Amino acid sequence: MATKLNVNLAPSGKNDLILQNPVMPASGTFSWGLEFAKHFDITLLGAIVSKGVTILPRSGNSQPRAVETPGGMLNSIGLQNVGVEKIIKEFAPQWAKLDLPVIVNIAGDTEEEFIELAETLGDIDGIDALELNISCPNVDSGLEFGQDINGAASVTRAAVRHSEVPVIVKLTPNVSDTRSIAKACEAEGAAAICAINTVLGMAIDSATGKPVFKRGAGGLSGPAIKPIALRNVYEVSSAVQIPVIGCGGITNGMDAIEFLMAGATAIQVGTASFSNPTATLDILSELTKWFNENNIKDVSDIIGCAQQ
Repeated sequence: MATKLNVNLAPSGKNDLILQNPVMPASGTFSWGLEFAKHFDITLLGAIVSKGVTILPRSGNSQPRAVETPGGMLNSIGLQNVGVEKIIKEFAPQWAKLDLPVIVNIAGDTEEEFIELAETLGDIDGIDALELNISCPNVDSGLEFGQDINGAASVTRAAVRHSEVPVIVKLTPNVSDTRSIAKACEAEGAAAICAINTVLGMAIDSATGKPVFKRGAGGLSGPAIKPIALRNVYEVSSAVQIPVIGCGGITNGMDAIEFLMAGATAIQVGTASFSNPTATLDILSELTKWFNENNIKDVSDIIGCAQQ
């Protein structure tokens, strides 16, 4: 008997967010989702997650914007995107034809911008949920919302009140305690928590003696941050009652199993997709094989089993 894989990321909200399985890409690593359809059937995944969307188009930070590191990569993309108008006119109609949920990551410099994005995109056919990006380390403003309990709560409350679809809040690990911020977001109506975004890091160009990125620091992702992400998921999932999405350094099926055992209801695959475009599908396949080999009847049977 096949394992029951479907999960609900918004069980306490007015609208369910049901995924046929717990595997999806992480924002910023899967473009707009449609490009990967050239490599495999993306409707086999639990959901797709868009790049970060801002009100106006952004060209992003200057080059270089990515550099490899031992066990991962640093990036300083700067939320390059096409802007909300093109999302509505070009991408949403294509997403509406897909037989899987689409989660749109939104980023604003102010609470008012988050409200505008939530109002504009939170009632569009083809968009099933919003992911609040209050944790991107590669822009000048917006990150402070994710580093402050009151700021995170206020933006979450505003987005939830102005959106017709579930709101997921993506947390930064660059704080002393993600649990208190997660609880504040839960109290304001967040449907789920995504933990975590990238970890602040830096690379120096030895030839010039200067930071590789003009901004100095960038966001570290990949296998190097898996232990950090896993700890955050473990702690946050024990602190809140809403679902937690695990993200950070997942490269294979066993990584995904660990995150589910730590308390994640679903997982996101990020940097792995850069070197292997079918990483999400491969991880889903490995996950399914492990479930069958271990006679797991329902994915929920292992979610949080590592919690003491």
